[in-house]
Amino acid sequence: MLAILWALASALGYGASDYAAGLATRAASVLRVTILAEAASVLTLLLVAPWVSTQSPSWPAVAWAAAAGLGGVTGAMALYLGYRHAAFSVAGPLSAVASAGFSVLAGLLFGERPGALALTGIALALPAIVAISAGPGGEPGGGTGGRQAAGAAYGLAAGAGFAVLFIGLNRSGSGHDLWPPVIANLIGLAALCLAGAVSRQLRPPSRQASRLAVLAGVTGAAGTACYFVATHEGLLAVTAVITSLYPGSTILLARVLLGERLTTIRLAGLGLAAAAVALIAVGGAG
Repeated sequence: MLAILWALASALGYGASDYAAGLATRAASVLRVTILAEAASVLTLLLVAPWVSTQSPSWPAVAWAAAAGLGGVTGAMALYLGYRHAAFSVAGPLSAVASAGFSVLAGLLFGERPGALALTGIALALPAIVAISAGPGGEPGGGTGGRQAAGAAYGLAAGAGFAVLFIGLNRSGSGHDLWPPVIANLIGLAALCLAGAVSRQLRPPSRQASRLAVLAGVTGAAGTACYFVATHEGLLAVTAVITSLYPGSTILLARVLLGERLTTIRLAGLGLAAAAVALIAVGGAG
């Protein structure tokens, strides 16, 4: 049960991060926003990790953390590009479904065997993610077919990257030592800075976009830390799926702050997500 609560907290953090970053990248370079957000994540985690960590990570843990960091920044950039090319509700749900699906497959390959109720909850969570993010007309997304296709492609690429993040953090360290997330974010930041130097995009974005990017980084760091604890308290197949419900919090923030309408299908998706979490909780998190 504790793993489920941590995973839900992670979904809230990631959802808030994606909302802030999505707004920032509509007014500034995706790379500049991502660099600043990643730097804010690193600083946030560095303020916490020394106080809760009791040991240094092993070299295999460092390798998994590095892979997680590269996957995370690849996924984030692909997702932000998706937000820039189409509505939030195109790239977001596809990235979440893909990351959840790949993570469940990895968990099963690693020998995890969730109970029947937990597997039912996992199966319900995937359509719930899509329903939560459905557009005003009941279809995921909005805009022209070409923009939707681009948003879908970026969303799937983002999902693959986030799956690497989830799997890498699951295989590195322990839930009580936050150095692997710090390493993951440092590796990601280094890769982003290299890309920024090559493309000459190291200059910070505008003041408003910078504030949103920092907010995205802080909330994203909270999401990463909560997921790291969750995935070491429970199964990868379970915690990654619950964390992948993050589009729900993004949509709710858009409803409260931007006045986006909660359609019947979105409300049904939220109800389906609640049922999925309940089944997973009853079935056991690990």
